Amino acid sequence: MSKINIGVIGAAGYTGGELIRILVNHPFAEILFAHSKSQAGKPVYATHTDLLGDTDLVFSGDEIQPLLNAEGLNVIFLCSGHGESRKFLNEFIVPESIKIIDLSTDFRDETDGFLYGLPELQKDKISSADKIANPGCFATSIQLAILPLAKAGLIKDNIHVSAITGSTGAGQSLSATTHFTWRNNNISIYKAFNHQHLSEIKMSLGKLQSGFDKAVHFIPYRGDFTRGIMANVYTSFEGTIEDAKSLYKEFYAYAPFTYVSDVPVDLKQIVNTNKCFIHLEVHDGQLLITSIIDNLTKGASGQAVQNMNLMFGLAEDAGLRLKAPAL
Repeated sequence: MSKINIGVIGAAGYTGGELIRILVNHPFAEILFAHSKSQAGKPVYATHTDLLGDTDLVFSGDEIQPLLNAEGLNVIFLCSGHGESRKFLNEFIVPESIKIIDLSTDFRDETDGFLYGLPELQKDKISSADKIANPGCFATSIQLAILPLAKAGLIKDNIHVSAITGSTGAGQSLSATTHFTWRNNNISIYKAFNHQHLSEIKMSLGKLQSGFDKAVHFIPYRGDFTRGIMANVYTSFEGTIEDAKSLYKEFYAYAPFTYVSDVPVDLKQIVNTNKCFIHLEVHDGQLLITSIIDNLTKGASGQAVQNMNLMFGLAEDAGLRLKAPAL
């Protein structure tokens, strides 16, 4: 098939850089432009230094509307900060023929014609959508841990989550809690019980389990590593470990990136991949689900490409068979 012609807005940040890394090796993708106000006129590899030798792209500057009107453009990815996507779409006219995949929080409530883009939740709808709101990284990991329970109507009690993320989850802009001297050899809690991803998690669970009204008690941690999320989730469960494994393996039987492991999992297995690994244990009537993803790939840019593949009728895993470091 012909190439999908792509534009990237906010291409100098972590998710923009990760998206470019995936797309330059995607067999059916062609990046027409990578836009960045802060890096305009500079080679993309000057910011994303590992891309030296992979692409000669130069960051586009402030003239956005002509880029959107370019002949043959098929899809744009919005990789700017939260709140910026809505401003962008209010300021510029995106032709109706161009699909939009937004990586911010702005449209995850499925407003303004956007569909929530978690493939394991609503793959068929994504395939016919024109606007996708890409899920949050914590939300992806936590949802993949509990969607099978919701589908079976088995969430009978509150859900408890303890999850830790790497420093890239905070974005590229510096703050007091992202400086190396503070983050290194350190760990901390933030936004306990009121993290912004809770609303999309509850929305998704409500799609699968009618009348879902249980609390999701979420304690997020900042880790002193770069990439990855480990979410440990537990809730009441009346079955055996065999029941749980059967339920989860059946639910994810046709999900090309989500796997149920019979042995404990660790982050190095999934870093730099679009995979989610899940491990299950039953303890005294509680099901413990460990879910691990890379926050920049399955939690952001990789999942965005997965959504693009579905929207354009490609194999879901096209360009996304990425290798983990493992060691």
